[in-house]
Amino acid sequence: MHYSEDESRQYHIQVGSGDVGEYVIMPGDPKRCEKIARYLDDAHFVADSREFTTYTGYLDGVKVSVTSTGIGGPSASIAMEELVKCGAKTFVRIGTCGGMQLDVKSGDIAIATGAVRMEGTSKEYAPIEFPAVPDLAVTNALVQSAKALGVPCHTGVVECKDSFYGQHDPSDMPVGYELKSKWDAWIKLGCIASEMESAALFVVAAARHVRCGSCFLVMANQEREAKGLPNPVVHDTDMAVRVAVGAVRDLIAADHTSQNE
Repeated sequence: MHYSEDESRQYHIQVGSGDVGEYVIMPGDPKRCEKIARYLDDAHFVADSREFTTYTGYLDGVKVSVTSTGIGGPSASIAMEELVKCGAKTFVRIGTCGGMQLDVKSGDIAIATGAVRMEGTSKEYAPIEFPAVPDLAVTNALVQSAKALGVPCHTGVVECKDSFYGQHDPSDMPVGYELKSKWDAWIKLGCIASEMESAALFVVAAARHVRCGSCFLVMANQEREAKGLPNPVVHDTDMAVRVAVGAVRDLIAADHTSQNE
């Protein structure tokens, strides 16, 4: 069944075949899309529907798009599902996170090598035993891009949850005892940061046989705050965007080389 009034466009994102490139950068906030699109050549507005805003332009002559996902796994998975139907094959999630290890500081970049599936969306795609892991080529491209830009970068497993306030004020939740014990476990296991989309995106990407990776601006670190360590709140996502754009550019070059071998 097709729910869109315009059957040539996907119901939620209102994008059609040919409107987007095979490479898509995915911020959460729709207002970040235009800023990211400025890094593309000949970028133009495509669609604005609900939390999903889309721009398309070019990097090194290859069509690249930017589509926002809103907050959390449900809307992020919808965006990916519909973008795949429009021809997208490689996704780079760019967003914000909270640091968890004490050396993960405000303003640093975090790159996910895996995600804790402490959310609900991925459970409707795969059994909980299936790991949420990003594509290796995309992840390596993000790491190389961060190194080339000379920014402080951390790689590791990120914790994905559905409740922002459950993380920041677990004592106010009826199940706070469970939230706190799991948070302590994730820290002991070395999780570098907490965010809300990667687990769902990695599992959906596996189900749809496409590539996905994630990088984040570390806004702050509540563990540093609790220990009285410096912990400013940083809002400027530009460096994380530059890491993502550089990674997409490197992926385009690598894919072109492999296709011509």
